[in-house]
Amino acid sequence: MEQPDLDDARDKAEQVGHSTAYRWLVRGGLVAFGVVHLLIGYLAVRLAFGARSEDASQTGALRELASAPLGPLLLWGTSAGMFVIAVWQLLSAFVGHRHVFRTSRTRARATSAGRTVVYAGLGWNAASIAMGGAGGDGGEAASAILLSVPWGRVLVGLVGVVVGLVGGGLLLYGIRDKYEEELQGSLGSPQRWIARFGHFGKGVAILVVGGLFVWAAWTYDAQSAGGLDSALQTVRRASFGVVILVAIAAGFACYGAYCFSWARRARFHDGQ
Repeated sequence: MEQPDLDDARDKAEQVGHSTAYRWLVRGGLVAFGVVHLLIGYLAVRLAFGARSEDASQTGALRELASAPLGPLLLWGTSAGMFVIAVWQLLSAFVGHRHVFRTSRTRARATSAGRTVVYAGLGWNAASIAMGGAGGDGGEAASAILLSVPWGRVLVGLVGVVVGLVGGGLLLYGIRDKYEEELQGSLGSPQRWIARFGHFGKGVAILVVGGLFVWAAWTYDAQSAGGLDSALQTVRRASFGVVILVAIAAGFACYGAYCFSWARRARFHDGQ
């Protein structure tokens, strides 16, 4: 009895995937995601040149958006866009990536499942800030909770390893042009280099976040952990930190520009 139900669910997912309105909503969500990354790049540059109070993270970008004219409207639109692309990635995890071979398809569907959580979390954060909440990445709070439970240091360390793997995956996506699996057709040479640098810069930043969680586990200090803003603050304090931080900021801006290309060329569940 379970197989017909599964087939029905897949048929319904296919129907959604063929909807023109749905595809345009996904493209709008990807544009919103690109804008968020451009704002992160902007905040990171300000952080590099001494704006110590800046929260150079996705939450900081959303707060920056809230301060713009029509800020609440923009935040609700961003929230809706993030939830739409979360649904897109959920459906992709369920029935998508059929244009690649079976082993690669399993990896791609697992990646889509992970992205579902990320986009849904960002959508929830945008909605929270639109309703007057503070939002937050919660890295330090999450590590403090984990450190308080049995085997907490191991759990925090595992979180750091998983986050580091995500960062490493982004680096590989940029180096090996794996992002093109998400696209219909190939990018031109300038767009390809923008995509590569965008994935590389974002990957480095996320690797630092993972490293902070591992360090928190090693030192048993929740305050050592943190999200993207903490990672960029750490980079800034390093030797040649300003130069490295500006390069990472450029990487986030390039990733935002890549999202605009992704929006135009997005590959949907049926491979089209």
